[in-house]
Amino acid sequence: MIVERGDARLSVVDQGSGPAVLLLAPGGLRSSVSWWERAPWNPIEHLSGTHRVIAMDQRNAGDSTAPVTGDEGWDTYADDQLAVLDHLGVEEFAVLGMCIGGPFALTLAQRAPDRLRAAVVLQTIGRDGNRVAFDDSFRSWIGEQAPAHPEAHEEQWARYHRAMYGSDHTLFSVPDAELPSITTPLLVLPGDDLHHPASASRLLATLPGAEVVERWKEPADQPAAREAIERFL
Repeated sequence: MIVERGDARLSVVDQGSGPAVLLLAPGGLRSSVSWWERAPWNPIEHLSGTHRVIAMDQRNAGDSTAPVTGDEGWDTYADDQLAVLDHLGVEEFAVLGMCIGGPFALTLAQRAPDRLRAAVVLQTIGRDGNRVAFDDSFRSWIGEQAPAHPEAHEEQWARYHRAMYGSDHTLFSVPDAELPSITTPLLVLPGDDLHHPASASRLLATLPGAEVVERWKEPADQPAAREAIERFL
């Protein structure tokens, strides 16, 4: 399914029935439905029997497209995500986000607190002495995207970069000082590597109403982790 928002064409998978869960895939700015196949746990497979699962390719990822203007930022992605839900007639929803899905989920918690009933965050990206890694990742993404975007020049890409990764906020999309105002129930499954530092997950875990599943990646831990996620949702 394609959902149009202005000049953006957003590719969406909508399957199952029950309470709605919006999936925000890993992959950084390459965040798309296919990345769930690489994750330790595929929520499309495991949740669609009990939930209405809505998975999407973010703009200029997977089968989604949009022009590059230089005005993009975390709110642009939130606007896309909320437009998809509005198009599908979904008022109340939960979010399950992995990697970049962490900051995406936090933006939605700020933007639509009355609609977002819960958020599950798996190995969120975060800032912890790793600025160069995110700068390199963005430059790599530009290399892939630039041929398809003759409308975008160095200035537009630079503004895009600053809006997404230029801040010192630990979780990128929300200033650290504003995090305690987020009251959406959170289930945190920590990361522990360069792009997904444990410190970022620990910070999320301090928020009001947050719960933590420490062990979830290894095959032996996955059944209990899936059960905890399904129970939380």
